[in-house]
Amino acid sequence: MLFFDPALFALFNADAQTPAASVAVARAISSWLPTLCAAPLLLGLWRGSPALRRTLVLAMCSMLAAWAVARLIRWGFPSPRPMELGLGMQWVDHALRSSFPSMHATGAFALAQALTLGCTRHRRWVMASAWGLALAMAWSRVHLGVHLPSDVIGGAIVGICSATLVWRGALWLRRTGMPWLAMRSA
Repeated sequence: MLFFDPALFALFNADAQTPAASVAVARAISSWLPTLCAAPLLLGLWRGSPALRRTLVLAMCSMLAAWAVARLIRWGFPSPRPMELGLGMQWVDHALRSSFPSMHATGAFALAQALTLGCTRHRRWVMASAWGLALAMAWSRVHLGVHLPSDVIGGAIVGICSATLVWRGALWLRRTGMPWLAMRSA
């Protein structure tokens, strides 16, 4: 736990006086947003242009890489959840697994960074939406009391770095003679 975690956690975690609507919105974001984001990704893979398909495949590879890195970090450096530390209120049931980094935040920020790297300036709304949804996911995890702020910040860093490395790797492969990875923007 970092020095700023208790203060930021107290600021964002829902308590008994928090409106029920706020907790309901956080629950919806936390549980339904990953599924709702999968639908346009699958539609884009099915009906999108070749450039969009490449972007989405690399976005999914970015998320996979980010989750793998996050799992390794969790395995090597276990970290307690806020409830285990006696902090705040936990609004959803959650197993007592290591909390750093947040897997939800890791995936959300990996997707946002991958879409940013793959979209043209004509599709800035996609980038803005992806970053807004990633921030909403991070907020919801702290608001519901299942993660500390450092958990979601760590997830953001892992997700962004993983997506960047996947895209750089794809560019390197393209330059070394794999034309099917032509990195035209979606």
